[in-house]
Amino acid sequence: MGQKTHPFGFRVGITEGHKSRWYAPKALFAELLVEDYKIRKYVDQRMNRTPPFAAVSDIHIERTREELTVIVKTARPGLVIGPKGAEIDRLTQDLQVMTGRKVSVKIIEIRNPDTNATLIAEAIAEQMKKRTNFRRLLKQRCEGAMQNGAKGVKIQVSGRLGGAEMSRKFDTRLGSIPLSTLQANVDYACVPSHTTYGTIGIKVWVYKGMYEEGDDDQLESKAAGARARARGRR
Repeated sequence: MGQKTHPFGFRVGITEGHKSRWYAPKALFAELLVEDYKIRKYVDQRMNRTPPFAAVSDIHIERTREELTVIVKTARPGLVIGPKGAEIDRLTQDLQVMTGRKVSVKIIEIRNPDTNATLIAEAIAEQMKKRTNFRRLLKQRCEGAMQNGAKGVKIQVSGRLGGAEMSRKFDTRLGSIPLSTLQANVDYACVPSHTTYGTIGIKVWVYKGMYEEGDDDQLESKAAGARARARGRR
């Protein structure tokens, strides 16, 4: 039996901050949790699945008594903002109508999209739909991430690879991936690719080095759980 755990969930509260940062009494908790899910689904559908295809990798949500803040991490901030800020204004208005609260949208630019696990997985999913050779594709993505500063990459695809009758797993790895080291900054993503011959699951692990070594594109925030304290070495 596998003894696996989610690399992000494993580090939450230790070296990673929470993606939803708010506190609510028991009576309101379920409602706000569902609202968070709907916001993430809506932003993903609007920015990633339909034009402008803004390469949004992560959505963080903060709540105070007065305001709901949606923090969007994207490799193409210009497409999220739109000409003269039109797109971001439209998104803010739609979220206000959807939630009935005052909404503010903030953008964080992903400076190095080639080492972002979600964006790598989404790019592979798109290529798989076009029936690209998966072996060559995985090798190219691994090498691209390593050339852009990653210290280790592993990509695993599973399903009816190449339209084969039987489903199977195939993985490619370069460098090291210290999954059990809490201080290691391991980015992980799991994305489905809906091809003509079935759904293929794509998992990506990217090891970017230890947390104290570099900036991980965090927005300064005073919300509870916004920034976890990095573990000191003893």
